[in-house]
Amino acid sequence: MPADSEQVEQRLVALEIKASFTEDLVEQLNEVIVRQQQQLDLLINELRQLRQQVPTQSGNGEFRSLRDDLPPHY
Repeated sequence: MPADSEQVEQRLVALEIKASFTEDLVEQLNEVIVRQQQQLDLLINELRQLRQQVPTQSGNGEFRSLRDDLPPHY
């Protein structure tokens, strides 16, 4: 019987170690997700600002090429 008890104790310790590593990993992943969400929010705001800077089209929905804005000597 003592061998069984010792084996159970070892398995319990191993599970506790795994649980501890899992908790650490979950916390690290959570921090990554928080940083990525902050980056997404920043990029969304920058995209909104860029869209506001772009002049609106004449209403006909045509695509304007940047080449249309080049001076004639190009």
